[in-house]
Amino acid sequence: MADKFAIITGASTGIGFELATLAAKDGYDILVVADEALIDAAAQDFKQFGTDVQSLQADLSTIEGVDQLLAATNGRTIDLVCANAGRGLGKAFLDQDLAEWRKVVDTNVIGTAYLLQNVLPPMVARNAGKVLVTGSIAGYIPGAFQAVYNGTKSFVDSFVAAIQNEIKDADGVTLTNLMPGPVDTEFFDRAHMMDTDVGTDPKKSDPADVAKDGWDALMSGKAAVVSGWKNKVQSAIANVTPNAVLAEMHRKMAEPGTAND
Repeated sequence: MADKFAIITGASTGIGFELATLAAKDGYDILVVADEALIDAAAQDFKQFGTDVQSLQADLSTIEGVDQLLAATNGRTIDLVCANAGRGLGKAFLDQDLAEWRKVVDTNVIGTAYLLQNVLPPMVARNAGKVLVTGSIAGYIPGAFQAVYNGTKSFVDSFVAAIQNEIKDADGVTLTNLMPGPVDTEFFDRAHMMDTDVGTDPKKSDPADVAKDGWDALMSGKAAVVSGWKNKVQSAIANVTPNAVLAEMHRKMAEPGTAND
């Protein structure tokens, strides 16, 4: 058993898989969590680095799922958390099913906030610990045809910055916001966006690069990192561009059918 322990959520694929790989490589025992059975296969891959690996299938859009995750730690001190679990949803908001967009809100907002409210107090009490939250530059952009997802990431980006201020006296605790742009993962297929320009864009970021940016920022104690120079430019532009213009720009990327334009 290693002397340090990490939790990585949304770890079956994509950014979370790469973060779990980095944690295991860095000598952490890890508990990896996702809402699909694939997490057990992913866990076998992480074991190659010689640390203890536990896997758990749990629905982190529910309080019960987060409680299940916390119980799986068996009371062990949590040294690091990558709160990466997230869900997207494309198409027009008026055409979306309530259950689907509610799942996005519950995963990205409720699940993330509840997890942090449970893992941060012990860290603050001992003044030691690291937390990486996967936000997004989407939080800066009104997401036409991805409205609920972008809205939840706006919450995450703002929420993390607020909590950083609240716990600023615990200078041994690092809370970092990782903000990527579009990443080449299963996200767009799962969000029903493979008929869009952004969903079919072959130039999306590599999840391994995004994870490395987040990991390095976390280890360096940074408050936030925008992954990728193009995304840094886009986030800077978003701060000085009217919302109506940003929404129209997003529409051109995310509106169904734009993949054929």
